[in-house]
Amino acid sequence: MEENMYQRLVIAEKRLREIDEELESVEVVKNISKFKEISKERAVLDPQVTAFLLYKKNENNIKEAKEMIHDPDPDISEMAREELKRLEVEQEKIIENLREMLLPRDPNDDKNIIVEIRGAVGGDEANIFAGDLFRMYTRYAEAQGWKIQILEENYSESGGFALVSFKISGNRVYSKLKFESGAHRVQRVPTTEASGRIHTSTATVLVMPEAEEIDVQINPNDLQVDTYRSQGAGGQNVNKTESAVRITHLPTGIIAACQTEKSQLQNREIAMQMLRTKIYASMLEEQQEKIGSERRLKIGTGERSEKIRTYNYPQNRVTDHRISFTIQKLDRVIEGELDEIIEALIHYDQSSKIAGE
Repeated sequence: MEENMYQRLVIAEKRLREIDEELESVEVVKNISKFKEISKERAVLDPQVTAFLLYKKNENNIKEAKEMIHDPDPDISEMAREELKRLEVEQEKIIENLREMLLPRDPNDDKNIIVEIRGAVGGDEANIFAGDLFRMYTRYAEAQGWKIQILEENYSESGGFALVSFKISGNRVYSKLKFESGAHRVQRVPTTEASGRIHTSTATVLVMPEAEEIDVQINPNDLQVDTYRSQGAGGQNVNKTESAVRITHLPTGIIAACQTEKSQLQNREIAMQMLRTKIYASMLEEQQEKIGSERRLKIGTGERSEKIRTYNYPQNRVTDHRISFTIQKLDRVIEGELDEIIEALIHYDQSSKIAGE
């Protein structure tokens, strides 16, 4: 193990002891915000320190095995050699695990997300594909035990959505789905195509970490609030009162709207939540621009114009272009079995960080 890595773990072990002492103090227990803050820090440090203690124990076992190799009894010496091989392989795995644990942590990984899916290029077929993507993500979320809440939906007469916006709540949602932003391309024969010709259409996905009030401060004087009647599928009016709410943040021009609830107050609360999240996402994008483009180009910028993935129905193939990853399981992926793709993206991202790219 590298010396700087070892020293970081020594510091982590010391800090964990300090936190455990703090959590027993009456002052911290009474201070809810402080208690939550150091509890989160402990949740990060605990697995690191547990693995570090295992590393140190293994290191002692390796030292003992090396000494036993020189035992005059050939049977004991041979047994020690075998044990040494096993321990060294195990130690490499522990070190690799620790490297991943020490990677810079995305502070948004624990957040819930708000997702926007829009039909883009391809007319009706693009909107139908947007509906397919919505179903894909909702089925994946359900399999993870996450909760889904529809925030905004603009149905397409041919099926699917011109726009659908929804919130996914659960354990570390953003950490799993943060690489889904971008343009998703589908290649298939539309049901309306009599000649059987393959069409290419796109739908855009935008994944944003849900922002809390502490993340974004909004001046009420900077808001323009409009109310209107809710619309249903196909454009029919489903509400005689103006319960739908549209909020515009005047300094940025960012707009959020909600019409899914019957109460104007509920729609306003949801629209404000969406507005905070959109402003926060814009702030994050600006930060990334300042950091530089080298690593962002590896995984992607998350911009809607960037084609990140192709779903080819004739070949039952899904290809993620950012990491050149292909699987012949489109029929299962589109039904929500996204684990292989998501794990490949996360692994690529972690490998890039370890390599210092």
